[in-house]
Amino acid sequence: MVQDSEQRAPSVTPATPARVLLPSILPAVAVGVVSCLVLVGVSVAAEELQDLLWGPLPDALGIGRYSVAWMFVMLVATGAAVGLVVWKVPGHAGPDPATVGLDAPVLPPAVLPGLLLATALMLAGGPSLGPENPIIAVNVGLAVWLGGRALPRAPGRMWPALAEAATIGALFGTPVAAALVISEALAREETRGLLWDNLFPPLTAAAAGALTATLVEHPSFDLDLPSFGRPGWGDLSAALVVASAGALLGMGAVRSFPHVHGAFRRLRHPMLMLPAGGAVLGVLAALGGHLTLFKGLDEIAVLARDPEGRSAGEFAVLTVVKLAALVVAASCGFRGGRIFPAVFAGTALGLCAHALVSGVHPSVGVSAGVLGMLLAITRQGWVSLFVAAVLVASPGVIALLCIASLPAWLLVTGRPQMQLRPDGTPVR
Repeated sequence: MVQDSEQRAPSVTPATPARVLLPSILPAVAVGVVSCLVLVGVSVAAEELQDLLWGPLPDALGIGRYSVAWMFVMLVATGAAVGLVVWKVPGHAGPDPATVGLDAPVLPPAVLPGLLLATALMLAGGPSLGPENPIIAVNVGLAVWLGGRALPRAPGRMWPALAEAATIGALFGTPVAAALVISEALAREETRGLLWDNLFPPLTAAAAGALTATLVEHPSFDLDLPSFGRPGWGDLSAALVVASAGALLGMGAVRSFPHVHGAFRRLRHPMLMLPAGGAVLGVLAALGGHLTLFKGLDEIAVLARDPEGRSAGEFAVLTVVKLAALVVAASCGFRGGRIFPAVFAGTALGLCAHALVSGVHPSVGVSAGVLGMLLAITRQGWVSLFVAAVLVASPGVIALLCIASLPAWLLVTGRPQMQLRPDGTPVR
C-alpha cells in the first residue's frame, strides 16, 4: 500500500534556484533597452519621412496631400523604392515576409540594415502593414550577434526569446502582451522548471522595453470611446455576433492570402512585384480613402473620435478595403506585420455594427470586432484578447470578450494561418 501511494503521489516540478535566474537580469535589461531604441528609431525616422512625403512635398507640387493621384503615385513609388532595396541591398531585406510571423528567424548581421531600410520606407509610404515582424527580426538578429560575443557561454536560444519579448513589450508599452505571447510559445515546447522560471528572463526584457518606450514615447492604445458600464444580455449577444463576424471576415482574408501571394510571385522580380503591389494598393486607397493607408494605429483614433460620423456602409467599405490592402501588402513583398492593420479592420467592423444596430455599444462592437479579426489573422488567443481589451480600457468588457472568444476560436482553429511555408502552402 505504501508503494502504491508513492506511485500515485503527484509529481512536483523542481523550481529554478534564484542564483540561476539572477545572472539573466542584466542581459535581459540590455536587450530590452536596445530593442526599444531600435523600434523607436525606425518609427521616428519613418514618421519624419512620412510628414515630408505626405505634407510639404505634395504642397510644393500643388497636388492634394491625399488626392487619388498622389496616393497612387506614392504607393507605386514606395513599391519601387522597397523593391530596389530588396533587389540590390545585401541580404535582400530578409526572407519573403509572407513566410515570417512573430517568431522571427535569426538573420545574419549583413541582412539587418536592408531590412530596417525597407521597413522605414514601407511605414512612411503608406502600405497597410505595421512594424512588428521586421523589427522583431532585426532585434533578434542583433541580440544573437551582440549577445553571443558579449556572453559566449550564455545559451544561444535565450537571445531570440529576450529580443522578441522586449520588442513586443516596447510596441504595446507594457510587458503583459509579451508575457502572453511567450506563454503561448512555451506551451508548444518542452521546458524545464516552473512557468514563471521560464518567463523570468523574457519578462524582464519586456519590462525594460516597455519602460523605455514609456519614457521615450508615452504609447497609449485607449481609443477614448464612450464609457461602458455593467454588461447586459444584449451586450453579450452583440459581442458574440461581432467577434464571430470578425473571425469569418478575417478567415476570408486568410483564405485569399496564398492565392494573392502566388499571383505576385509569378512576376518573379522585386522590381515588378512591389511596384505592382503598390499600384493595387493605390486603387484600393482610391476606394477606401486615406484612412486605409499606413499601419492604421493613428487612423483608428480618427474613427473612434466620431463613432456616429459615418454610415454603416462607409464603415463596411473601410473594413473590406483595409483587409484587402493588408493581404496585398503582405503578399507582394513589403516588409511589415499584420497586427495593426487587422486592428483597424476590426475597429471599423465594430463601428459598422454600431451604425447598423444602435443598441450595440461602440466599445463592445470595437473590442469584439478587433478580437475576432486578430484571432483569424494572428491565431494568438491571448494577444487578441489583450489588444481588444486595451483599446477600450473598460473592465466590464473583459468578461464579454472572454466569452465571445470561444465561438470565434472554434471558427479559426485548425484552419490555415496568414503565414506561408517557403513552398507557398499555408501554415496551419
